[in-house]
Amino acid sequence: MMRPKIETKIINPLIGTAIPLPSYATPGAAAMDLRACLEAPQTVLPGETVLIPSGIAISIHDPGLVALLVPRSGLGIKHGIVLANTVGVIDSDYQGEIGIGIVNRGVAPYTIEPGERVCQMMFVPVLQADLSIVTEFSLESVRGTGGFGSTGSH
Repeated sequence: MMRPKIETKIINPLIGTAIPLPSYATPGAAAMDLRACLEAPQTVLPGETVLIPSGIAISIHDPGLVALLVPRSGLGIKHGIVLANTVGVIDSDYQGEIGIGIVNRGVAPYTIEPGERVCQMMFVPVLQADLSIVTEFSLESVRGTGGFGSTGSH
């Protein structure tokens, strides 16, 4: 399968020089690492939310694709550093700089270093749907209106 080409604009000249371009860490990686485009380290206190610049903008063009920003598991598990909105959505028509909302849910301050890998960006297919208003569903499911925990614990 051919990889889609995503137009990428360098917003900050640190990208591609002092800070590497986003890339896949391994051939089997599902997402590419985004790095903190910072000139100096930035400390995030416990409970604090900050916006870290990525230094790049992308133009996907294709409404059948979306870029999702997801946390790096090591930062979350070891330090409590996660994305402020849990998953970031970069729509196909957004062309501004990608900002990375970071929250420190840990108990200690964490210092983000310039060029540090702070999240991952993955491209996934999108299917837009039309809502069809009904008074009753045409097909009843086994689960029905059963909510949280209704399918059991195993």
